[in-house]
Amino acid sequence: MKRMISSLFVAAAVCFTAMAQEDAEKKENVNAPVFEFDAKVHDFGEVPEGPKYEHVFNFTNNGKEPLIISNVRASCGCTTPSWPREPVLPGASSSIKAIYNSKGRPGKFNKSITITSNASTPTTVVYIKGTVKKEEPVGMPEKKPSLLSDPANN
Repeated sequence: MKRMISSLFVAAAVCFTAMAQEDAEKKENVNAPVFEFDAKVHDFGEVPEGPKYEHVFNFTNNGKEPLIISNVRASCGCTTPSWPREPVLPGASSSIKAIYNSKGRPGKFNKSITITSNASTPTTVVYIKGTVKKEEPVGMPEKKPSLLSDPANN
């Protein structure tokens, strides 16, 4: 009987400690910075192959502490991100720029940009997408049928 009471006491203590730790973590995050984006997805639509296309993701820090972006990483080398290196104060706005290089990349694309910060959600992802229309060669001579392949000459 003593063992059973001791076991119940230990189990209750473990549960209480876990709940107290969870409550402490929630309290710590109450003041954390919060990303609020105008939009998390940008569709370029159909664009011609060749140029670089740029989109700016605007956001506001709706938290109570400065937002510090430690890294921004694109899903491939065709997309180059840039971001503020200084803290974004509570209530202030800033932006993350994504430049997509369409040269040699015809077809549909959907690229992710992963943002790492001290926000309440430490990892946030935004997306750019669209369709690159294949560049038509310029100045290519029109192909004429060969006399050997013309069935009328046989």
